Amino acid sequence: MKAWSLASMLGMFLILVMGALVTKTESGRGCGDDWPLCNGKFIPAYTIESLIEYSHRFVVGVVGLILLVTTILVFLYSRRRDAKWYVGGAMFFTVLQAILGAMAVVWPQSSAVLALHFGFSLMSFAFTLLLYLVFTKYGDAMYNGDGTRLTRGVRFSVWAVLVYSYVVVYLGAFVRHTEAMGGCIGWPLCNGQVIPELSGPTAIAFIHRVGAAVLGLALIALFLFIRGQAGRDSGMYQSVQLSVVLVVLQILSGGFVTLSIGYDIYLLASLLHAVLISCLFGVLCYAAIASLHTAGSHGQAYGARRLR
Repeated sequence: MKAWSLASMLGMFLILVMGALVTKTESGRGCGDDWPLCNGKFIPAYTIESLIEYSHRFVVGVVGLILLVTTILVFLYSRRRDAKWYVGGAMFFTVLQAILGAMAVVWPQSSAVLALHFGFSLMSFAFTLLLYLVFTKYGDAMYNGDGTRLTRGVRFSVWAVLVYSYVVVYLGAFVRHTEAMGGCIGWPLCNGQVIPELSGPTAIAFIHRVGAAVLGLALIALFLFIRGQAGRDSGMYQSVQLSVVLVVLQILSGGFVTLSIGYDIYLLASLLHAVLISCLFGVLCYAAIASLHTAGSHGQAYGARRLR
């Protein structure tokens, strides 16, 4: 099961990257209004857009089958309830994002709805990541709390930051689908101003920038709190520390994306941006689950029940 879980996780990560590639290359209509066929054909005509879109569909199909096998194996042979929850969540969001993707092809969708596609893919990846970790040494560490005791306020803050990070992810996807990235020229200032005129694409891009900056500050504050309550070798400390590094890299990659607009490297910068936010969200999911079991004896008892 560990090998199948790893394959599912890597597959979901590839789907995330390929989905970002489809959006950035505007290949979403590369197969016209047909689904699952591409312009009425099983093998599409040789155009860059159709190849990108159809290869994305193909990978989604293959990974979906891998995840289905993983789901069957987990429910048949695993005694861990947490693994069943994670594989079930991954399957749910995978089916949901596939349906949403098909609907986006057949019927025109608003940018607000299209932005959900990346968010659902990210949830699928996060669930498969947690599923894979269950079958590694980090799986037990998630549930025994490794001696860490966090206050209720800190535990709540971990979950609050996780939920807020998903909001920032959605805003970023919304920026891509509304093509609002050019609304803020230059970085870190927006159009040479600290606070630009908030209208149209400029408002969308600026709100996303502010949201990302607040997320960075929130993670730094969270790390400072956890540093006083968790040991340096604990999973909580290390995961939140890693999340701070990732959010800084994410913010810098956002600046890289902005400064690369109009250059050939723009596509690479955009994909790097998507990769970093995916890694950040996955690490925060791990920290959030681990935080549930850092509340003393009650948390340890709850973790023991989840392992049965």
